[in-house]
Amino acid sequence: MSFGFVAFHYPTPEHVDAFVAECHQVAEAIRQQPGSLSVGVWVTPDGAAVVTTGAFESEDAFRATAGLAREMGATPDGLSDLEVRPREVHFLESR
Repeated sequence: MSFGFVAFHYPTPEHVDAFVAECHQVAEAIRQQPGSLSVGVWVTPDGAAVVTTGAFESEDAFRATAGLAREMGATPDGLSDLEVRPREVHFLESR
């Protein structure tokens, strides 16, 4: 069974580009990790939300990469300096 996430982030309008750039840096590092199947960075057409996605071979693989993301300043919960409200994170299991 694979494990994944979808996270909705809400950066301030003036910080969307910087936030997306940071997301791409973290995504590229995660793509290189064992057990990572895919990582995506999306922006809604109106720019109001940045959506990050990830799929992993297992929850353990996800947890290992989450540690790397934290080291890079990304956290699966909370609020960064660029966001106007807390992100919404949904974890997923394939069935």
